[in-house]
Amino acid sequence: MSLLPPTGSLIPVDAPFSAAQESWLAGFIAGIAAAGKKASAAAPTTTIDVLFGTQTGNAEFLADELVAGAKARGLGGRAAALDAVTPEQLAEMSHVLVVTSTYGEGEMPDNAGLFWDAIQATTVPRLEGLQYAVLGLGDTSYDEFCQAGKLLDTRFEQLGATRVHDRVDCDVDFEDAAALWSAAVLDRLAAEAGATGAPGATTGSGAGDGATATGGAGAGRASRPGSQWNKRNPYPSRLAENRLLSSPRSAKEIRHYEFDLGDSGIEYAAGDALAVVPVNDEVFVAELLEQVGANGGESFDGRPITEVLRSDREIRTPSKDLIADLVQRAPASELAAVVSHGDKHELDRWLWGRDVLDLLRDAGPAAPGLDELLPNLRPLQARQYSISSSPLAHLDRIHLTIASVRYGDPHRMYAGVASTFLADRVAPDRTVDVYLQPNASFGVPADESAPMIMIGPGTGIAPFRGFLHERAAAGATGRNWLFFGDQHRDTDFVYQDELTELQEQGVLNRLDLAFSRDQAEKVYVQTRMREQSAELFAWLEDGGHVYVCGDASRMAKDVEAALLDVIRTGRGRDEDDALSYLADLRRTKRYVRDVY
Repeated sequence: MSLLPPTGSLIPVDAPFSAAQESWLAGFIAGIAAAGKKASAAAPTTTIDVLFGTQTGNAEFLADELVAGAKARGLGGRAAALDAVTPEQLAEMSHVLVVTSTYGEGEMPDNAGLFWDAIQATTVPRLEGLQYAVLGLGDTSYDEFCQAGKLLDTRFEQLGATRVHDRVDCDVDFEDAAALWSAAVLDRLAAEAGATGAPGATTGSGAGDGATATGGAGAGRASRPGSQWNKRNPYPSRLAENRLLSSPRSAKEIRHYEFDLGDSGIEYAAGDALAVVPVNDEVFVAELLEQVGANGGESFDGRPITEVLRSDREIRTPSKDLIADLVQRAPASELAAVVSHGDKHELDRWLWGRDVLDLLRDAGPAAPGLDELLPNLRPLQARQYSISSSPLAHLDRIHLTIASVRYGDPHRMYAGVASTFLADRVAPDRTVDVYLQPNASFGVPADESAPMIMIGPGTGIAPFRGFLHERAAAGATGRNWLFFGDQHRDTDFVYQDELTELQEQGVLNRLDLAFSRDQAEKVYVQTRMREQSAELFAWLEDGGHVYVCGDASRMAKDVEAALLDVIRTGRGRDEDDALSYLADLRRTKRYVRDVY
């Protein structure tokens, strides 16, 4: 009996591949077959426009994959950020695939906000001639799961576009669901167009083929080839350095790490992120097992339960499923009382700082046992950190700048999963599983003469250290201005010696510092921005690029408000004019953020 599936694929049906891996192989085989044809194929009659909204790069990567998959099927394909497309251009397109993440609490990612504002206008063109489908990326731990994708899907329909495939909303482990959706959508479009490529493929000649440049930050970086090291196959990197940056007297613990790339072949760029695959604390695992009445000798799917809890399950942050289960089991618990009020903000405040063990103790005798608990624990996720080095200065290593998360009281201390894994539990020269998370939209300006304004308090300085090293090594002529701050100058001025040296070398032209607690009135980076308003606006008018990195909930919003004040004062006009000016900066990728 033949093992080939009915589609005629060369991959046996019993091959031990995931959906994503099988799709990649199908595309690879299709690419080889296409390359071997003697005669030139006819020009494609249908072009697929793949529009992406991304904060960390995942949606852009999938967009490039879709373009390659379209070409493997004999279709045309091109990718662009949502903000690079006007409603008028959208109305001229025939087939659109949208891939978008959701940022914060249901917000559009930074490179999709302008597009979303534009297509909500009453004057926006109708889209009756457009066929479309939407893929959403998100995290089910957030209430507004994949909200950006849902909003765009609904708006396209309201404007008269025809949905050719149902929207799929992907959780953090998006690869398989995205691969299946991509193959199904592209196969349907190829069949309708009469294309002659290979069905079932989501990739062809390689990620990035056919992507359109959008200009601005990172525009000079061509799409890099995919690496063999990824979420499912991380690279075991030797932790070559772990040193304390902040003073032992600081209220914070900020550390500098260096990861040896060895023979990995990983090629990174300043502005990318590195994903660190953590391991849970053995002491905490033991406490959790004791709480549910397990002795640690149990097995799950043929593996010791201690190994499963250490490596596979998120045991610090309670999942929404666990919260719902505990409310049902223990209706008299404190958690159930808070949930009953129906106030999300009150629930968030109550949950802040509490972990799975706290919630199990709160449920008392009604708490689930081990077998009932495991299905409600989410998979343990890698933590992504902005890279604080440049390959031009440190080709064989990736540097990270991380604050160790520790809090609590004498009765119970808490610790961040990945930050204290690196700080406390990785011995010198031992390996840590990592993989690269490219971010093509967050990088030094392609124009080496363009001014660069960097705003990164605390560990938000990380990518800007890499940017400065990049410009120094490249001999870039553009001026560089850094706004940095933290609590106290004498304990929290990380990389002070390096920044001083960069100033002496003429690489760092301006350094404005804001140490909030060194004086009676708190001073922040946005304070310094307003103080230097005239000069800052002059840099903008001279083509300056603005970068922001750090806390999204407060700092990034306060910095944007300050930037609008700078623009309004500089132009001598009203708020609407300042908003329009800032929108132009976003559109041309001269205002980009790496916030979390």
